[in-house]
Formats: sequence, structure tokens, C-alpha cells
Amino acid sequence: MRVHVDREKCVGHGRCYALAPQVFEPDDLGNAEEIGDGSVPPELEAKARLAAANCPEMAVIITDDNATDDNATDDAGATTA
Repeated sequence: MRVHVDREKCVGHGRCYALAPQVFEPDDLGNAEEIGDGSVPPELEAKARLAAANCPEMAVIITDDNATDDNATDDAGATTA
């Protein structure tokens, strides 16, 4: 699993890094960004999904590493690639 923060949507509520500080961090302006390359270890996947579900702007994008086509989908079936 990977996460990505759409920086055009993020306005800095900070819910993602409050809920999953091992996966997200604030940038210099207080907006969220993924840590490293966005790879999420299996033990943190639930926290990453919780953070995505709690983002008011839906700026947290989750992709499944096991996706077999060009477009992965999130839990709600929305295209995320």
C-alpha cells in the first residue's frame, strides 16, 4: 500500500498526521505530506486508511501495491491513480 497527499486539495487540517504520524507529517506551511516515498508497512495500513477517511478534503490518496492495471481504486471504488 502507498499513500499520497494531493497538495492542491490539502488545506492543513492535520487530521492525517494526528492519526498516523508514522505515515504523514506537516510541511513548512502545516499542510500534510507523506513520509518518504509513501510506502506504508502492513502494520500501519489501518492507521493510513483511518487518516484518509478523516480527511475533510479527501486529499489523502491510497493505492494498493497489488493493483493489476494502471488505475488502482480506493475502498470506496474511486480511481486513485
